[in-house]
Amino acid sequence: MQHSTLMKREGLGKKFNRNWVVIDAKGQTLGRLASQIAKVLMGKHKPEYTPHVDTGDYVVVINAKEIKVTGKKREQKKYFHYSGYPGGIREWTFEERLRKHPTKPLEEAVKNMLPKTVLGRRMLKKLKVYAGAEHPHQVQSPQPY
Repeated sequence: MQHSTLMKREGLGKKFNRNWVVIDAKGQTLGRLASQIAKVLMGKHKPEYTPHVDTGDYVVVINAKEIKVTGKKREQKKYFHYSGYPGGIREWTFEERLRKHPTKPLEEAVKNMLPKTVLGRRMLKKLKVYAGAEHPHQVQSPQPY
């Protein structure tokens, strides 16, 4: 029988470093890309992955405004926000959301795939999404994914 080993935080501090990864979203499908990004943010692609420790890498996504969805989701997919007050619900289609805030659909998709804990919020801070092809993280020399 195989056993999984969980590493302690003290041991992980010396063994792993955070890499920077750049992903081009041009022509990619929203959900498939979001699941790949979530996997990298959590660190599941690394052999030292431990669920209670943030071992993931930084992810820079470019060309987020050119992401695609399948079927009729471009016109029919809805995003909702409810303020908590009567009549306080707002909704947007994918098309409207992409036009006004081109990075939001991808950010929300990734956020919903991460743990809903303090650790998940910390992982989400390592995600940098840009609508165009330019990004200010050249100094970190991100590797293409």
